[in-house]
Amino acid sequence: MQRFLPLVIVLALFAVFLRMMTLEDRNPNEIKSVMIGKPVPEFTLPGLLRREAAITDEFFKSGQPVLVNFFASWCVPCRAEHEKLMQLANEHGATIVGVAYKDEPSAALGFLDELGNPYQRTAVDRDGRLAIDFGVTGVPETFVIDGDGNITYRHWGPIVGDGLEAKVLPAFEAAQ
Repeated sequence: MQRFLPLVIVLALFAVFLRMMTLEDRNPNEIKSVMIGKPVPEFTLPGLLRREAAITDEFFKSGQPVLVNFFASWCVPCRAEHEKLMQLANEHGATIVGVAYKDEPSAALGFLDELGNPYQRTAVDRDGRLAIDFGVTGVPETFVIDGDGNITYRHWGPIVGDGLEAKVLPAFEAAQ
């Protein structure tokens, strides 16, 4: 029996690896968020527009779900997902807060002037501190916040293809 033990171990490991490789929603490049189920971190960020007041964590305790999208004008995938964000805001009535991540305010404004502005509010995270507190690993990333200010979903990477219909919208609707 002992002579078969190495074979049994190899077959068991093979089965585990095969299972890991065939999981449908598994993206080996994605780091899972530890913020799911936790409240939005405490923060105060200046608004991007001159007339816009500072945004704080209290904004997310309004009783309505909100999406937070970390973006940057220098981010190519942010351009790719922008059409879906416009669709979310215009067709689905989603409240979206944009956070310009480590970006010059003038460049972020130019980005929004060129592509359209899906955001109800826009903040500037010049040093990236809020992104760190949210656990952002790179832009773009989008978070669904429920009406109590708790993070319920994180979309890693750009919202492209069927990502809006298959993942983001169901998460947003579940937060309502």
